[in-house]
Amino acid sequence: MAEHSNDRGESGLIGKLKDYLPARFRPGAAIVPVVRLSGVIGAVTPLRPGMTLATVARVLERAFSVRHAKAVALVINSPGGSPVQSRQIYLRIRQLAAEKKLPVLVFVEDVAASGGYMIACAGDEIFCDPSSILGSIGVVGGSFGFQEAIRKLGIERRLYTAGEHKAMLDPFLPENSDDVARLKSIQREIHRIFIALVKESRRARLKGAEDTLFTGEYWAGETAVGLGLADGIGDLRSTLRARYGEKVLTPVIAQPTGLLSGLLGRKSPGAGQLSALEGLSALPDELISALETRAIWAKFGF
Repeated sequence: MAEHSNDRGESGLIGKLKDYLPARFRPGAAIVPVVRLSGVIGAVTPLRPGMTLATVARVLERAFSVRHAKAVALVINSPGGSPVQSRQIYLRIRQLAAEKKLPVLVFVEDVAASGGYMIACAGDEIFCDPSSILGSIGVVGGSFGFQEAIRKLGIERRLYTAGEHKAMLDPFLPENSDDVARLKSIQREIHRIFIALVKESRRARLKGAEDTLFTGEYWAGETAVGLGLADGIGDLRSTLRARYGEKVLTPVIAQPTGLLSGLLGRKSPGAGQLSALEGLSALPDELISALETRAIWAKFGF
């Protein structure tokens, strides 16, 4: 009888100790680390870094290394950008998922379009809001023509090249039809790569016709689900609770901040003045970058 009483005492002590453990170490709770992937992809200037593999690789690796994780959740909000960086991020997510044998659940916020949708395809399942924007499976490029402006200002363009097509699509020269044809050929090649990636990722779940899905058009959430570009309507919290239980833990894995990152990024004496001077010289580039970023988001109504 005394031995039985001792067992109960030990059990009660263990139960009390569990209350002091961090939530993720307590038994009975599933863990799904969350990574946010937001912003224009690959648009990088000194003061406005975009989303690239270099900026997200460490966070992704940390998320997939969380002990006892049941899955990894990605929250995506991106209008696209660089096709190269988009594909590299996609490939890294798939590599980590295969290495760690973890499913990837993607949750689209405002928009996952163009390169943003390419990254979303790294998910084993894609969920979105009814008002989310998905798609834009295409390639776009643009420039300006300033030849008339500099002529009116009395500016003479002087350009020296070695290579017949080195100055292709120079904005200060009249547009050349051969240059445009070459650009469109490159765009079609990149478009084919994008289409192949979507087909490989979504497979039989794609329900729309190719001449609908791959025209560069984009759709709101429910239509995107109907076309097979997403798997369902759902937000992160509700979906994960329904799948892994009410006690599911969703730690957000973010870039390191605070004292340590401040020390690591500390500048040498005099660097403040240098940074200020560099900032002044970078203002025109920053303005152009800001306008380009604004234009990319505005395309999707944001």
